[in-house]
Amino acid sequence: MSKKGIIYLFVIIFFSSIYSSIAQNTSEEPQPLVNILIALETQYSINFTYVDQTISEIHIVKPNKSLTLEEVLDYLKAETNLDFILIDSYNVVISKRINPLSEFITQKLEEVVITNYLTKGISKKSDGKTVIKTKDFGILPGLIEPDILQTIQALPGVLSVDETVSNINVRGGTHDQNLILWDGIKMYQSGHFFGLVSAFNPYLTTDINVSKNGTSVIYGDGVSSVIDMRQSNSLDQNFKAGAGFNLIHADGFTKVPITKQAELQLSARRSLTDFIFTPTYNQYLQRVFQDSDFSNSQQNTAQIVSNNERFYFYDIATKLLYDITDQDQIRFNFSTINNSLTYDQLSLVDENQSLTNTLEQNNFAAGVQYLKYWNSKLTTTAQLYISNYNLEATDFDVINSQRQNQENEVKDLGIKINATNHIDDNLKLHGGYQFNEVIISNLEELDFPDFTSFVREVNRTHSIYGEAEFTSADKNTYARIGIRTNFIEKFSEFFTEPRLSVSHKLSNNFRLEFLAEFKSQTTSQIIDLQNDFLGIEKRRWILSNNEDIPIIKSVQGAFGIHYNKNKLFISAEAFIKNVEGITSRSQGFQNQFQFVNEIGKYQVRGVDFLINKQFETFSTWLSYSFSNNDYTFDNLNNNMSFRNNLDIRHAVTFANTYAINNLNLALGFNWHSGKPTTRPANTQNTTNNIIEYKSPNSSNLSNYFRTDISATYKLKFGSKLDASIGASIWNIFDRKNIINTYFATDENGNIVTVDNLSLGITPNISFRVRF
Repeated sequence: MSKKGIIYLFVIIFFSSIYSSIAQNTSEEPQPLVNILIALETQYSINFTYVDQTISEIHIVKPNKSLTLEEVLDYLKAETNLDFILIDSYNVVISKRINPLSEFITQKLEEVVITNYLTKGISKKSDGKTVIKTKDFGILPGLIEPDILQTIQALPGVLSVDETVSNINVRGGTHDQNLILWDGIKMYQSGHFFGLVSAFNPYLTTDINVSKNGTSVIYGDGVSSVIDMRQSNSLDQNFKAGAGFNLIHADGFTKVPITKQAELQLSARRSLTDFIFTPTYNQYLQRVFQDSDFSNSQQNTAQIVSNNERFYFYDIATKLLYDITDQDQIRFNFSTINNSLTYDQLSLVDENQSLTNTLEQNNFAAGVQYLKYWNSKLTTTAQLYISNYNLEATDFDVINSQRQNQENEVKDLGIKINATNHIDDNLKLHGGYQFNEVIISNLEELDFPDFTSFVREVNRTHSIYGEAEFTSADKNTYARIGIRTNFIEKFSEFFTEPRLSVSHKLSNNFRLEFLAEFKSQTTSQIIDLQNDFLGIEKRRWILSNNEDIPIIKSVQGAFGIHYNKNKLFISAEAFIKNVEGITSRSQGFQNQFQFVNEIGKYQVRGVDFLINKQFETFSTWLSYSFSNNDYTFDNLNNNMSFRNNLDIRHAVTFANTYAINNLNLALGFNWHSGKPTTRPANTQNTTNNIIEYKSPNSSNLSNYFRTDISATYKLKFGSKLDASIGASIWNIFDRKNIINTYFATDENGNIVTVDNLSLGITPNISFRVRF
């Protein structure tokens, strides 16, 4: 039997065995409260609002379906010892019964527009952001674990043109235009395995807030989006731990109460790629290294051969929580993310000449935060952090006896001070100050001929901001308006950035939404040469100098209408985004503009559409995005606009998830039109050995299509011990998607087409335990 047939047979047997065991379960056994609430939301057409920690450990018997809503709430109150407050006909707030000694600490809950958005654990809020709760996360096609940055790509308007988490494109923007925060600390590295695995362990990351527009003024940078990841910030008082593995890595996490006032959170993950070779690893290896110096040297077997490759990655994250008093809290954070690759090059001409190429990538982050609850209305926070990113490569050219060293380093020191004042139940004010000192250096050395280039830039930014959040008494209108002012010391310039988010409920079913923002950022990524850093991690961070690298500025607005009734959610959102100050070196051109350095802008106009229908055990959705994304460079293409390298005109996702008792299944497909490309002209000048091209981005790659499937099953061994197993297949039909094409000349001057392919059929299996 073929390998593909074995995989299909495995999946059929896996699903069949799980289903037969599930069919024997009885419904009278206690179930997790969160699962019962999901069913009740469908049965009574209501929404429950709660803090995950409040209900996470509660298991009860499902109430009788013949009960009225009031009777059900009374039953839940009696069984859970929680308060179930019916706000109106459609919303119920769940809370712990208040301890009179701590009444001054209150929590204002944001209104949820839709729960279980796409799948369990994803919700849409009234301020326009999407919230992902990893603990409640259900399942998505192709994923058996809550991979944070892969999950984000399921949202309308978000995709990756090369299937990586280190190149996430939000409404036509480049990856460096996303502000990625981990507990308030800016992160400059987002991927393991050079972009195929998220670098952030999801099992202690409780909430991920994603904003595409109308962002709060507390956030600077990120002209395309904000991805704000947060670990638990409250003491659990219970020991918890878990561990697991899949065909790429193994990981573990724990929450350890130290005293009644202190707790330690710890997570660690390490790849298995330097110990065992799996089908998943082989596919990842082919995908990442297919167009690198490593693979290119292997192809040139006439002169050199590469061997003894060793690749691994790891990440460690810790958080210490200490409640000094009921009113004073202090939090310490630490994280390190690492990728490492080495391989030897052996010259077949001189067998004694063997040299080792290396690539190291690391992001270290540490911070301390102090929270002060002054009274029931006023809260302040102060945070100090450092984030250090380092990318180093040593590349030997065995044939020419040449060594090249490259290094890109970012040091980011930040201070944040914020105050929140609840004026009353309808108005909340935010204000604060932020300081950042960012130092970015780039080093390049050659030993033959002797050449050294070192560039170091420093920038200090002071920001002040203020913001008001308003909710009408009838809860039909939400508005957040704010302004942020950035002062950049190096250029002595002020940038004022107003932000706006308005949501109004026309009726119980229809809601209108308007989002707008101004933003700026001084950090970006460029590609100097396509073989930078062994051709694997080609992008390097740089700082604006207000000359050939300007400050990037954006203006965007969006208007949406949403319909939500009986678990049917329909959403349409039109948007426009203008971004100026980009450089041609940051766009990854591989045509006539590859070695040109010009300043330009782009404009994206489009519509995101989503229809999502939820049943008690089944959820299905269809999303469609249309966008028109054009560059304008004053000195390129005769000053005429042309298509952006990320102009994905049409994108469609159709997916289904099914959950019953402990079984979760998911099946879906992703399709989008091919990205633009530039093809050689029909007539070439053969005297200069330079490729002459047609008009930039006047052609398209073939359409992209991928089908994924996944399944997970939970096993209960006792009140505190459970486990889960999972299986998935990415690109189940093994479609050969071309994600990039460029052209080169061979030694005879002939034009050669180089196609980069997406991941082929990629199986994965996981096993996890929690206790």
